[in-house]
Amino acid sequence: MAHANTDKPLLIKRYASRRLYNTETSDYVTLEDIAGFIRAGREVQIVDLKSGDDLTRQYLLQIVAEHESKGENVLPINVLTDLVRSYTTEVQSVVPQFLAASFEMLRDGQSKMLENFGSFPNPMASMPGFDAMRKQQEAFMKTVMGGLPGWVGSGSSGPDREDDKPASQDELDQIKKQLAELQSKLSKL
Repeated sequence: MAHANTDKPLLIKRYASRRLYNTETSDYVTLEDIAGFIRAGREVQIVDLKSGDDLTRQYLLQIVAEHESKGENVLPINVLTDLVRSYTTEVQSVVPQFLAASFEMLRDGQSKMLENFGSFPNPMASMPGFDAMRKQQEAFMKTVMGGLPGWVGSGSSGPDREDDKPASQDELDQIKKQLAELQSKLSKL
């Protein structure tokens, strides 16, 4: 779903009929759509069309409640219990800051982890000998699966391609030798 401007919150208006209207795409959306926008990293603001009241918190709580009721339990019972308790004690003033700080740390940790993986399309690709191992795996699969009807190896356009023929004994011996060398290198790491 394309968004016009992801710097400002996506404005969703609630009509008197309780239908939710996406002001960017000029169409109606569901709670699940809104959850999808949020999962995609978009900030959302939901306002009542008539009164102008901000209903974002109410709808976000409803999304969480629906997911929890479907068995998609993210919040343990003790956390839910502590949240209920926090509404009736002086601790209430500390809980929002604590939760906000906890989720901020979680987001930062996820961002750093994704940055580290972002430099490698495949984390295994940086491992010495990975490319040779991948090629050996492809050759092995062609050899093993090549005789099965309907199997098409990676990158081939059909069963009549030259490189889809089963490997010769020399090629298999070479693959075994390279695999043994790779295993030796891996065991030294």
